Amino acid sequence: VCKRGDVTVKPSHVISLGSAVNISCSLKPKQGCSHYSSLNKLILYKFDRRVSFHHGRSLSSQVTDLPLGTTLFVCKLSCISSDEIRICGAEISVGVAPEQPQNVSCIQKGEQGTVACTWDRGRDTHLYTEYTLQLSGPRNLTWQKQCKDYYCDHLDLGINLTPESPESSFTAKVTAINSLGSSSSFPSTFTVLDIVRPLPPWDIRIEFQNASASRCTLQWRDEGLVLLNRLRYRPRNSRSWNMPTGMLDVWYMKRHIDYNRQQISLFWKNLSVSEARGKILHYRVTLQEVTVGKAPFRNITGHTSWTWVAPRTGNWAVAVSAANSKGSSPPTRINITNLCEADLLAPLQVSADSGGVDNIVVTWQPPRKAPSAVEEYVLEWRELRAGGDTQPPLNWLRSPPYNVSALISENIKPYLCYEIRVYALSGDQGGCSSTLGNSKYKAPLRGPHINAITEEKGSVLISWNSIPAQEQMGCILNYRIYWRERDSNSKPQLCEIPYRVSQNSHPINSLQPRVTYVLWMTALTAAGESSQGNEREFCLQGKANWKVFVAPSICIAIIMVGIFSMRYFRQKVFVLLLALRPQWCSKEIPDPANSTWAKKYPIAEERTRLPLDGLLTAWPSPEEPEPLVIHEVLHQVTPVFRHPHQPYWPEKGQGVQGHHSSEEDAVCSASSPSPPQALPAERRQLVGLYRVLGSRGPEAKPGNPASPLTVLPVDYLPTHEGYLPSSLDEAPLSDPLGELEPQHVSLSVFPSSSFHPLTFSCGEKLTLGQLKMGCDSLML
Repeated sequence: VCKRGDVTVKPSHVISLGSAVNISCSLKPKQGCSHYSSLNKLILYKFDRRVSFHHGRSLSSQVTDLPLGTTLFVCKLSCISSDEIRICGAEISVGVAPEQPQNVSCIQKGEQGTVACTWDRGRDTHLYTEYTLQLSGPRNLTWQKQCKDYYCDHLDLGINLTPESPESSFTAKVTAINSLGSSSSFPSTFTVLDIVRPLPPWDIRIEFQNASASRCTLQWRDEGLVLLNRLRYRPRNSRSWNMPTGMLDVWYMKRHIDYNRQQISLFWKNLSVSEARGKILHYRVTLQEVTVGKAPFRNITGHTSWTWVAPRTGNWAVAVSAANSKGSSPPTRINITNLCEADLLAPLQVSADSGGVDNIVVTWQPPRKAPSAVEEYVLEWRELRAGGDTQPPLNWLRSPPYNVSALISENIKPYLCYEIRVYALSGDQGGCSSTLGNSKYKAPLRGPHINAITEEKGSVLISWNSIPAQEQMGCILNYRIYWRERDSNSKPQLCEIPYRVSQNSHPINSLQPRVTYVLWMTALTAAGESSQGNEREFCLQGKANWKVFVAPSICIAIIMVGIFSMRYFRQKVFVLLLALRPQWCSKEIPDPANSTWAKKYPIAEERTRLPLDGLLTAWPSPEEPEPLVIHEVLHQVTPVFRHPHQPYWPEKGQGVQGHHSSEEDAVCSASSPSPPQALPAERRQLVGLYRVLGSRGPEAKPGNPASPLTVLPVDYLPTHEGYLPSSLDEAPLSDPLGELEPQHVSLSVFPSSSFHPLTFSCGEKLTLGQLKMGCDSLML
């Protein structure tokens, strides 16, 4: 009972999975922060997580999607000036109704034992569930016992059933009940003989009659319900047991087909002549589900094996006997269990070595469980075959529990591989371990045949056909996959795969994209490696690693940005690109004699014969110089020939240093006699086409058109080493025709060795028609 308030849960504190629940929290009278209910803040917590809150004296919330199990809800009060105060709490349990108990079975150990029953309880209910075992017998007798454990799946009634009436039937039933429902099992009906398990014989005595060494009398005591005893004997120093009557040695295999079915295969060995006591006509096989009590399946066969498909539920037992003309041998009964289920019973360090041409020696170590728990070892072997519809015959050999080795020779052939299993049996439990072995071996005759190479998420999956058993020449230990680039002589790379890891496919992650490889395989036994199998070419089409290209590209970009951020390097690169431009990228050099300017403005030509000796002299140039590209952009021009005494011409003796001018020197000017203000625009552009190369005199000033010009003579091309002068090496020229900037030549493709000064004079006038420019000579 909570002091400050209450928490109520509706519809119940126990609900089924997926149901909703309403939780309410309220304060008791005179409990809270103050008399004003609005100051009370109620908070509902689910464990430590806040679910909801409300200002007042009560709180209500609906909660859904609770998990299986128990969930705690706590209601707390929060006041303004104090910490949260716990009001009350409630636990809500979420579970499911119990499932129907299955596979009810009962046993009684010996005549004086008690009846104990087991069952499968199904899924966990997550709630308190009560199981009740009820046993009904003749004369309306009923025994009942309850189990209140969460994981209850067995009960001992503590009663003893006597064989007063062996035909009397008993019925056992289990009922499960919890808050959400109940469920009962199907009734299991049996007799006393069905459930009583006899105790082993005791008080064994042996007496030899008349001191005979070959005949003796054996006596023992057992319970009265025992119907059959099996006698085995052996010499003291021998490890194999003998039986006085012929009983079949039966072994079995169990394989799951699907969720509901299993295949049970029985095998047995032929009886010896002394055991058979005549010709065996057939074998009788009985298969029965021991817990349900259904009619057994019976079959008669003339073979030494039998296969049946049975449900996976229930406990199955088989009995096999041999029949001749005089009767049947005692049946051999075994319970069908999972022979490899108990890991603690699995033998350790199982190995197989050659013991000769037709023998294999198998050794092992006792399991981790106490060796005394092992009742016997069973060695099973069969030829290892890859695929196929028919399986090779199964062979087995029983060995006493104190042995840790055995020699197997039955159906052993050289150069064949066998799969060997060693089972350790203890009652109805068993554990197993396996290995491969051969009696004689050598290297395989050839390697595996690669049948497919596929690409899967950037890796390559190699698939191959198994080597036929007759070509394996023993047990294959490893496979090797080799690969190298096509048309490469480098040593191939390889990948070694243990046979147990993969028998017909394996992935490789070492191939580079868009590279063609040649692949092949080999197989290895203990004797060595086989020759290579077929070769296959493959090219991985995956995407290349972008990191390989991104990192160098970023480095190159950073370096280029750093270089081109400096003006000096930008100018040098520009000059280099212009110099490397091919000739066919430029337009044809215009002929000044055929220009529009020369035709539109005819002038009086004065032909002056020039001395050709100096012009026709071959210039010492091993190659033709590249022509200078001049674009004609003007349409009208006015040729003017000035008299040397006019103010615009330099005085006699003036000119470029190293050259002398006279009145007879011919100088061509592109200037006009009209003032700069009256010069048309198309004529002012003439200065940009054919320019006068020179510099102002020492007394020249900017803006003074009367300043004399230093004019180069006809041989205006420079003779010093280099190219045409640029604006960086010359002083600016003052143009008498107006505010026209002289063009700056910063790059020339004419080498300086291709030009020579002109030593002739052409009088007072020189026309464009008299002058022609060529690559190796100058002609008029």
